[in-house]
Amino acid sequence: MITRRSLLGGLAAGAATASGIALSGRALGASAPAARSAAGMPLHLVNDSGAYANSSVRIYIVGNDGTQQVHVTPDGTLRPVALADNGPDGYTDYAIPLAASGTTTLQLPQMSGRIYTALGGKLRFKAVEDGNGKAALAYPAGWVPSDPNFDVLHDCAEFTYNSGGMYCNTTMVDMFSVPLAIELTGAKEQTTGTLKDGARAKVFSDVKAAEGFDRLVIGDKRVIAPGHGLDSGLFAEDYFAPALDEAWSVYAGRDLTVTTDAGTFTGRVAGGKLSFTGPTGTVSFDKPSTRDVLFCDGTLAAPNDGTRGPLAAVLGAALNRSTLTSQPRQPGTDPAAFYQQRLTHHYAKAMHAATRDGKAYGFAFDDVAGFASYIEDGAPKEITLTLTPF
Repeated sequence: MITRRSLLGGLAAGAATASGIALSGRALGASAPAARSAAGMPLHLVNDSGAYANSSVRIYIVGNDGTQQVHVTPDGTLRPVALADNGPDGYTDYAIPLAASGTTTLQLPQMSGRIYTALGGKLRFKAVEDGNGKAALAYPAGWVPSDPNFDVLHDCAEFTYNSGGMYCNTTMVDMFSVPLAIELTGAKEQTTGTLKDGARAKVFSDVKAAEGFDRLVIGDKRVIAPGHGLDSGLFAEDYFAPALDEAWSVYAGRDLTVTTDAGTFTGRVAGGKLSFTGPTGTVSFDKPSTRDVLFCDGTLAAPNDGTRGPLAAVLGAALNRSTLTSQPRQPGTDPAAFYQQRLTHHYAKAMHAATRDGKAYGFAFDDVAGFASYIEDGAPKEITLTLTPF
């Protein structure tokens, strides 16, 4: 199965960060590849926000086609990103306007990327050179006050569409602002991301009321994820320290078992490390930091190796859901047991409580045990992205 983490591998490999640094891409210039109309499928864009007219909504489809950074034009053409796309203001204008009324339909080419929605203003994507002199895009970073898009209400959904099918999700891993839902039609009908009535306001109020999370709420514009809050000085860098100390103490005296596709691993803490033995070998983890937990990175980084990666994902999910100490058999599969501790990931808790199906991407390992707002289809026919009521 393609998860969000693997789904975005191609996108992340070619996308620039907010600081304009890209990891890879293809040099674009006088010999840049020509635009092409790739085989695609219908993408329907529906504005049911109730707060913004179609004329105030703009869509941006950006990502990677496997060889280079690309964007989609209103007629469904896949174009490579080029430095010459920056206008007099220093930014590209890749906006796709909605139809004057009703549903907007265009062809979505095969690619891996994001569908951004911007309400009330345009987003500023800047075409930049990476360290190798290749073209890439600096994406919006709504959690950074100095970002040129900070004052624009915006959000995104993520997808990979290729010969194997469509893999897509709504995401709150970085922030939450615009309620979005995805409907995927193919071998079956699937929907995810739909919020309960009034849930956007409840997410804002619930996060603001949670001890230590209040500064993550940026007016009525967005709620930023605690990892980004930590990096901005808005969230305690040692928030999870007591829970991590407790877990390392508990499993110094008893076994922790984790079951993955590779089999069952048994872990104990010794010498400060949580070490597992299982059917594919031994894996050890240093005690993670709060930042490691929130970003599912650092000590908890999950390589696509079939062993360490899945173990890291299960540990990260259990720590974010506050079940690691209470459930010595992981992964936990009962959502009623998640987020029950005072010291928990209240942002992810609020996001899951807000959705009709109880699924959300509140942190990067939220796909563990199937609790992410993610759907896929091997024979997709059409996809609909809806701006749902505020």
